[in-house]
Amino acid sequence: MQSFQALGLAAPLVRALAEENYLTPTPIQTEAIPHVLAGRDLVGIAQTGTGKTAAFALPILHQLAAHPARSEPRACRVLVLSPTRELSGQILESFRVYGRHVRPTTALAIGGVSIGPQARALARGVDVLVATPGRLLDLMQSQAVRLDRVEVFVLDEADRMLDMGFIRDIRRIVTRLPAKRQTLFFSATMPGEIEALVGQLLRDPVRVAVTPSAKTVDRVEQRVLLVDRAAKGALLADVLRREPIDRALVFTRTKRGADRVVRGLQGAGIAAQAIHGNKSQNQRERVLAEFRDGRVRILIATDIAARGIDVDGISHVINYDLPNIPESYVHRIGRTARAGADGVAISFCDAEERPFLRDIERLIRMPIAATDLRREPHRAEPAARPPQQHRHRPSHGRANGKDHGRHQSGHGRAEPARGERREGQGGELSGVAFLQRKWNQGRGKRPNGNRRHAH
Repeated sequence: MQSFQALGLAAPLVRALAEENYLTPTPIQTEAIPHVLAGRDLVGIAQTGTGKTAAFALPILHQLAAHPARSEPRACRVLVLSPTRELSGQILESFRVYGRHVRPTTALAIGGVSIGPQARALARGVDVLVATPGRLLDLMQSQAVRLDRVEVFVLDEADRMLDMGFIRDIRRIVTRLPAKRQTLFFSATMPGEIEALVGQLLRDPVRVAVTPSAKTVDRVEQRVLLVDRAAKGALLADVLRREPIDRALVFTRTKRGADRVVRGLQGAGIAAQAIHGNKSQNQRERVLAEFRDGRVRILIATDIAARGIDVDGISHVINYDLPNIPESYVHRIGRTARAGADGVAISFCDAEERPFLRDIERLIRMPIAATDLRREPHRAEPAARPPQQHRHRPSHGRANGKDHGRHQSGHGRAEPARGERREGQGGELSGVAFLQRKWNQGRGKRPNGNRRHAH
C-alpha cells in the first residue's frame, strides 16, 4: 500500500500527517501529488470528500519548504481560489495543519467580514493566499494585493464557480497572473464551459479522475418521493422523525426557502438551523461548528452555502427542492456516504420539478426509485379514460408532462399548481395522516436499504 513518504513528500509534512493520523493517501492524492511535485499543470476531477485539498496543499507545501523565499510586499507565492467563504477557511486550515512544521505565512480573503485586517495581513506579503473571487477583486481594486509573483495558481471547485457566476471574475483575475506559473484545476464535473476554461488557462495538463464526472456515490441509497408542493413541509417533518438520522443535510433552492423550512420544522417540534448567504460569517461558522460536533443534527442549506460543509457523519441528504442544475444533485448527495460509511439521499419532487428529475436521471445514467405520495396524482392521458374511472387512482402517478420553466434560474420558488391542496379534499385522511399512510405503503415495497457503519 502506498504511503505519503513514498510519494516523495518532505519529512516535516509526513510527520504532520502522522500526527493527524493520516497514514495512507487517497486515490486522488496518490495520482495527483507526483505530477504536482514535478511541476506539471493538472486537472483533477474529484468530488468533495475525496481528499483533493491535500492533493494540492501537500505538494505545494513541499515546494515552499524546498525553495524558501521571502514574499514581496502585498504579493503571494501561491493563490488558491474557492467559491465560498467556508471552503476557503477550510482550505487555509489544511495548509496550516499540514504545514505546521514548515510554517508558511498565510492569509484569507473572503467576504462577509471587514476588508481592513485582510489588507493588513497582505501588506508584508505571504506564501499562501486563499480567497473568494469577489473579495480578491476588491483587494486588487484597492491595490492591497498584487498577483505578479504567483508561482502556483489553484482553482478549486471550478464547476461550482460556473454555477455561481464567477467565471467572468476568474478571467479578470487570471489576466493579472504571470504567464509562467503552475496551474492546478479541480472540479467534480466537467461541463463544456469548464473544459473551455481548462484549454485557456492550463498548459499541457495532466488529467486525474478518481470517479466519472457524473457518477453518484455507490454507497448512497437514492429515493424519490413524488409529492404535492404544499405537502412538502409535513413530509419533511415525517421523514425526519422516521428515518434513523445521525445528521441530516436538507437542501432548498433559495435562502428564503431555507428559513421557511426551519420555521416549519420548529413549529413541528423539530430543532433545525439554516446556513445561507444572508447569514453573517460568525453565524455561519457557529452553526457549522454545532453541526460538526452534533449539537445541531438537522441543517438546512442552499447549494452555495453547502460548498463549505466538509463534515463526516452525515447519514441523510434530503433534497427538499430538486436542483435545476443536474450536476448539483451529484454535489449534494456526495455529502453523505463518506469515509467508508453508507448514506441515504431522499428527494422530494413536485409536478413542476419532474423535468429536473429527468435531467438528473439522464446525467447519472440510472433511474431513481420513486414512491408516489401525492393526494391526487396527475394522469398522463386523462382524456382517454372514461368518466366513471376518474375516481380510481392509477398505480403509478405521472406528471402532466408540462415543461414550463424547464430550465429556469431556480432563484424563485415555484408556486403550488392550481388545485393542489394538502388538506380537506375528501376522504378521512388529510395532512400528515395521509402522508404517513402513503409513506408506509411506499416503504413496505422497498428493502430496508443501507445503514451507516460506525467510523
